[in-house]
Amino acid sequence: MTIKIILADDHQIVRQGLRTLLACEPDMKVVGEADDGRKTLRLAQELAPDVIIMDISMPDLNGIEATRQIMTEFPGIKVIALSMHSDSLFVLNMLKSGALGYLLKDCALEELVQAIRTVMRQQTYISPGVSDLLVLDLAHSWTAEPGSAYSILTNREREVLQLLAEGKGTLQIATVLCLSSKTVEAHRKQIMSKLGMHSVAELTKYAIRQGLTSLEE
Repeated sequence: MTIKIILADDHQIVRQGLRTLLACEPDMKVVGEADDGRKTLRLAQELAPDVIIMDISMPDLNGIEATRQIMTEFPGIKVIALSMHSDSLFVLNMLKSGALGYLLKDCALEELVQAIRTVMRQQTYISPGVSDLLVLDLAHSWTAEPGSAYSILTNREREVLQLLAEGKGTLQIATVLCLSSKTVEAHRKQIMSKLGMHSVAELTKYAIRQGLTSLEE
């Protein structure tokens, strides 16, 4: 059986490197690449992969939200996060969204291959360094901070917030999310009310802190 894989990362050089390395595995095949979360969703539907290697910081729709939507629509797909973020906030939110694996980008190829084979057995794989941090957090009774975007905003509000933070206007957001401009404005006002913020600059800083966007070029 050939394991079909989609690579989702907004850096082309990362995708090319992963594709080249995985090509050495006789039972693995990269069937598609995506540079943002929405394209990843489309490819998941079109290509029916077994595994998606998912970056967290991607434009338009970040990896956490993309994973949540993929798990809702295609629960048979296994998602492995491949991220530069080792913070527990990112790890836990990714796992809560349905990812079965979490690796750091400085991991060796052998670890990525091991993670792919592990999730294909319906088991979870977390990088040792990341799992150590999780154990420490649990030991200190970690809870999602009250101001977390994942505790006080709805799924749609988080999508709108990410797009706002990335500089998109009301009409652009309405087009991306297939909503009316009036609905987008209503979401924006609700987000500001819930967060107690009064400007897009404040929202942008908050979105970056929460990992909804990185605004990387």
